Amino acid sequence: MPLEVVEADITTLAVDAIANAANETLLGGGGVDGAIHRAAGARLLAACRALPETRPGVRCPTGEARITPGFDLPARWVIHTVGPVWHGGGRGEPALLAACYANSLALARECGVASIAFPAISAGVYGYPSAEAAAVAVSAIRAAPWVPGRVVLCAFGAAMAAHYTTALARV
Repeated sequence: MPLEVVEADITTLAVDAIANAANETLLGGGGVDGAIHRAAGARLLAACRALPETRPGVRCPTGEARITPGFDLPARWVIHTVGPVWHGGGRGEPALLAACYANSLALARECGVASIAFPAISAGVYGYPSAEAAAVAVSAIRAAPWVPGRVVLCAFGAAMAAHYTTALARV
C-alpha cells in the first residue's frame, strides 16, 4: 500500500484531496482547519455553511466526514472530518479517530480521488497524543477496504513526521 510521510504545509500539496481536521461546525477554526479555510478562500466557508446541520450547530459529528470543493487550493477536494478530543482514551477515542480515516477514504472513493493527504487529525489542540494518533492513522488506512493510489501522511513538523515513520515501521 502506498503510504508516504511528508513534512509540509498540507494546503500546498498537489493531491486530489486533502483531509481537514475540522470542528463539528465546519466553519473554520485554528490549526490545520484555519489554514485550509484561509488558503481555500471564502467560497470554502460558503460551501461548508451550505452543508446541512445534523443538529443545531453541527454539520459533521465526530468520526464522520463531509466533502467540499477545494476552491483556491491545489487539491480539488477538501474532506472535512472531526476527530475526537482526547480524554485519556477511555471514551472511545481510538475508534472515533479510526472512523475519521475510514469515512474520509469512503468519500474519496465515491469522488474518484486518486491521491489524498491527511494531517495529524486530533493531534493538535484536541490533545490526542501524537505517537498514538500516528499509530491509529496508519492502522486505519491499512485496514481500509479501499485506498487511492497515493496516500500522504502530512506532518507540519519533524516530530510528527517521526511518529508517522515509527508507526509505519511497526505496522
